[in-house]
Amino acid sequence: MTVIRLLLVDDDPLVRAGLALMLGGAEDIEIVGEAADGDEVAALVDRARPDVVLMDIRMPTVDGLTATELLRSREDAPQVVVLTTFHADEQVLRALRAGAAGFVLKDTPPAEIVDAVRKVAAGDPVLSPTVTRQLVRHAVGTGPDTRRADARARLAVLNDREREVAVTVGQGRSNAEIAAALYMSVATVKTHVSRILAKLGLNNRVQIALLTYDAGLLDGHDGHGGYEGRAGRGGHDGRGGRGGHAGDASAGDASAADGH
Repeated sequence: MTVIRLLLVDDDPLVRAGLALMLGGAEDIEIVGEAADGDEVAALVDRARPDVVLMDIRMPTVDGLTATELLRSREDAPQVVVLTTFHADEQVLRALRAGAAGFVLKDTPPAEIVDAVRKVAAGDPVLSPTVTRQLVRHAVGTGPDTRRADARARLAVLNDREREVAVTVGQGRSNAEIAAALYMSVATVKTHVSRILAKLGLNNRVQIALLTYDAGLLDGHDGHGGYEGRAGRGGHDGRGGRGGHAGDASAGDASAADGH
């Protein structure tokens, strides 16, 4: 059994105590440190080497956003899950854009927080499709008018198959769900996601989701049904062949040759 090393960061000692009690009871999670402010995080990460950091977003000296940005700029950065009291807060969005792997509400049931830590440690998405849509709808109203054009320009480096995978990531789907929708193996999905992250210079799937929404690639998709229907009609065979592409229809710009 692989044990997940977890660092807790919150300025409220009662919250930290509750989280430690809740998460420390899981056999596969070890609390390796606690911090009361973001200015303590870097040193604790160097010393304790956590796999996941559960980070409060509002702290008095160095907030969770700044601490997340600093952590995610490191080559050996741990995954960060943001703790917040709001579903779609501007600071949460900034933390996600900075590289946080997801967020949980402070009143989330204990079992779901434990599950979120496990998912992030495994590289799986934390945000459900519903929460993803709430976030990206909030994001579209808070960004500059140039965001769509900028996002489309960045996504132009993806080939058609990678863009299809990016869209399904944006819908909040798991690797298994993407594999079923696009008729490929889970291993192939993981390879595509890794290539997308490398090509776009992103840290995690949440950033892919926000970028695809910024580019307009999720317009008209309702989460699970819309894109899967297109994939099925396109007749994908798992070898990179393409039929009708949601990315082509939405973005309207040429992409690179498939190459898979």
